[in-house]
Amino acid sequence: MRARIEDVAVAAGVSMKTVSRVMNGEANVREGTRLRVTAAMEKLNYRPDPSARRLAGQRSYEIVLAYNNPSRNYLMDVVTGVLAASRSCHYNLVLSPISSPRDIDEIFVHAHPDGAVLTPPLTDDPVVIAALERHQLPYSCLSPLDRIARIGAYIDDVAAARSLVLELAALGHRRIGHICGAKGHGAREWRLAGYKQALKEVGLPYDRSLVVSGEFLFESGVDGARTLLGLKQPPTAIFAANDDTAAGVLRTAAELGLRVPHDLSVCGFDDTPVASQILPALTTVQQPITEMARIATLQLIDRIRDPKAGAMEQVDYRLIQRESVGPAP
Repeated sequence: MRARIEDVAVAAGVSMKTVSRVMNGEANVREGTRLRVTAAMEKLNYRPDPSARRLAGQRSYEIVLAYNNPSRNYLMDVVTGVLAASRSCHYNLVLSPISSPRDIDEIFVHAHPDGAVLTPPLTDDPVVIAALERHQLPYSCLSPLDRIARIGAYIDDVAAARSLVLELAALGHRRIGHICGAKGHGAREWRLAGYKQALKEVGLPYDRSLVVSGEFLFESGVDGARTLLGLKQPPTAIFAANDDTAAGVLRTAAELGLRVPHDLSVCGFDDTPVASQILPALTTVQQPITEMARIATLQLIDRIRDPKAGAMEQVDYRLIQRESVGPAP
């Protein structure tokens, strides 16, 4: 039998009104009382009834994860982080693919969420943002271009990309290719900027022929590598915008009979599971996506409880050196 709010009140030794205050995150509750109530909710596996709360004009205790990202590895890491944070605060999670502003409006036909977590490239889509603000729905963002007006979490993509390219240059690589991410995606711009910055620091020219567009997909790596490696003066190293793209580069290198890293060095970005599962294992940047998603969700819940709360938090990245990078041939 599903636990009721009355059961939580009895188990915690408080009134139902106090339980409601705890669930709503109100400040006028003693910490000891709050801990007793949350412990009782966990013990009874209590979850608020969203439909009943909507009828009462209260919070639904639902959070929407809005996404339009083709990378399954990235999305699964995000879901893990959002789910961990939402459960810890007794919120239900609703997954919603968004391909147009109409999809935002559709959310409110079937649900009444308290807030939304946005993944790239939705974080930088002005039409999507306008739709959320029209519905007066609080939201947080993962890795947005606007890191002042938004709340959520991000890493310093510029510094991370720069560190990868500097590593390649230190190994003697002078022609370093780059396969960009999807247009309109903040990470594309930041990582390209880091690539350019590193080249400038070591005195290498920025050669437009060494930069090709992609979509953060395996197929982008396959096609991009064919373009780069088909040049009269091909690169000796390729920095791919993410690990899925880098995996595609490895596929093309194998088809062309190139040995990685002896003939070609390859690095990715994100450190998703594929980075350590393929051969050779990828040198990459570890972007703690799950932790970033968890933080962004907690920032959102703070904003739901207090419209003035919430912040944009920077998370540390780490350069992971594996077997796909070596000295220039």
